[in-house]
Amino acid sequence: MAKAIRFNETGGPEVLELQTVEVGAPGPGQARVRHSYVAVNFIDIYFRTGRYPLPLPNGLGSDAVGVVEAVGEGVTDVRPGDRVGYLLGPQGAYADVRLMPAEFLIPLPEGVSDRAASTLMMKGLTAQYLFRQVYPLKGGETILYHAAAGGVGLVACQWARAIGVTMIGTVSTDEKAEVARANGCAHTIVTSREDIAKRVREITDGKGVPVVYDSVGKDTLMASLDSLQVRGTLVSNGTTSGPVVIDTTLLAVKGSIWVTRPAMVHYATPRPRMLAMASELFSHVVAGHITGEPKQEFALADAADAHRALESRRTTGATVLVP
Repeated sequence: MAKAIRFNETGGPEVLELQTVEVGAPGPGQARVRHSYVAVNFIDIYFRTGRYPLPLPNGLGSDAVGVVEAVGEGVTDVRPGDRVGYLLGPQGAYADVRLMPAEFLIPLPEGVSDRAASTLMMKGLTAQYLFRQVYPLKGGETILYHAAAGGVGLVACQWARAIGVTMIGTVSTDEKAEVARANGCAHTIVTSREDIAKRVREITDGKGVPVVYDSVGKDTLMASLDSLQVRGTLVSNGTTSGPVVIDTTLLAVKGSIWVTRPAMVHYATPRPRMLAMASELFSHVVAGHITGEPKQEFALADAADAHRALESRRTTGATVLVP
């Protein structure tokens, strides 16, 4: 028997329940994975509240690391004893043991600990596809990145520094600004007391930036558009403050702006692409350019408290559950 967080209805953190579940032998194409760490991501809150609908009852979580205990028929990419992580596949990572489609498992190399991988699997590969695929940065650019002290944000700070990109990052407090700068963010904007677009124009001598990565959404939309150069690109990669609604005429007025709303699944599949993304991420980790450690840890049974902390913006960096 295994322990897993399940929910029968959408709502607040209180709908998350720790339940005992049956986990059998893996079937064809499957592997049974015992988790060492489970990542908590903001998208989990969207599923819990119903913003992103799921059939109910259901599990929660898409991102974890652990060790393969057994494999089913036809599985050749991983074997029992392998350390692995994953970020795609069915919901249900909030568990101590689960069955996973083996095609989504990413082997962890020597030099990358489970603890580091728990903060970098989803968040590191998100930074990879944002910086290397959605708007491919070559080095030398100045960019604006919202929520620079968040889980993905701190990885993005380090990745930008590693490839020679000047990152302007928004944060909500001076304490978070200090954390972002320590991780490689060149300039920070404290949104509680500074005008984002005005500061971006000051930093860039009036030119603006070629790309804005905006995971906040509704509250930062206008500031993002006002920070962009003519024909700049708005990468809308999240909506923590609410959905983004854009009048396309506004895009012309602001300088013929390009807008994209990317999703990981379209950049990390098929499997060879996912493995190539992971290889690039892990090469930075092994070289010491990118590090990852959980900033907040909660017991699996306390998943609701982890959600409360994340929703209240009391967290910095990555939050994990420990089964």
